[in-house]
Amino acid sequence: MNREVTLPLIVDERGTLQVSAAEVSKLLRTVGGRWLRLVEAGQEGLDEDTVAALTIELAKLADRIDVACIAHSSGGAP
Repeated sequence: MNREVTLPLIVDERGTLQVSAAEVSKLLRTVGGRWLRLVEAGQEGLDEDTVAALTIELAKLADRIDVACIAHSSGGAP
């Protein structure tokens, strides 16, 4: 399954980006990591397989953001 995701970026009145792609990527990985730690700690109501699948998808999205940024900064196509 290949779905495209568009993330709106927050800019100020001068057009300055307020949240960097690196911060978004880090946030996605952090959320997944926290979910996994909750499962490992035995948090009730969390299905281990579901959390693992969601964490993997968050990491994939973070990877895509990183790759697109690398391509952009090196002058390549996203």
